Amino acid sequence: MKYGILAAGEGKRLAEEGVPLPKPLVRLCGEAMIDRLIRVFTECGASEIDIIINGLHKETLEHLSEVCKKNPLVCLKVKTTPSSMHSFFELMPLLGEGRFCLTTVDTIFLEEEFREFISRFEQSDEDGMMAVTDFVDDEKPLYISTDDKLNITGFHDQKEGCRFVSGGIYCLSHKAFPTLRRCIEAGKARMRNFQRQLIEDGLRLVAYPFSKILDVDHASDIEKAEAFLRGL
Repeated sequence: MKYGILAAGEGKRLAEEGVPLPKPLVRLCGEAMIDRLIRVFTECGASEIDIIINGLHKETLEHLSEVCKKNPLVCLKVKTTPSSMHSFFELMPLLGEGRFCLTTVDTIFLEEEFREFISRFEQSDEDGMMAVTDFVDDEKPLYISTDDKLNITGFHDQKEGCRFVSGGIYCLSHKAFPTLRRCIEAGKARMRNFQRQLIEDGLRLVAYPFSKILDVDHASDIEKAEAFLRGL
């Protein structure tokens, strides 16, 4: 199975708060976030790891160019995009036919939970499996409604009685690409709009609960993420 990493954001908030490194190179417990994802995905048996970065940060390009020389699984695309959904669209030709797992570079999870998530998706016949959590630590969380079998029934900006929020890890197949293409053509620019359209287009999506998933958007999130990974 292929894996995709969206790492084309500018990381403005981290820079404004005094973090000197581009977001993909920010280290957690001594390991750059982008390197952690590459390692975890490799350990999960990735057949290819497709990464998109922007053209703004020379350090990230230099780092990943060296990674590509050492790890033949890694394919790098450099393009500055206006949103995560546009970055996903740029990765689409690399992801190709079949099933894949997609996430952003700053998504922090426990590795054992992720491995079980991937195993469950590989054994399933669903069109997609979305990582969710009941731990809310996001400025603008995307709430997810489900039925009693954890089939996803909707994506919401407000809680509306929902138990879970999106964890930002998406297991999908090429069946999702026509939806993505139509979203781009319609001028939509957020991943949550793409996810809503998946439901409208009749794709079967199931939620997979994680205990906790964090994003690193602010300097203070670095310490919280490290504590989480250390089990503190």
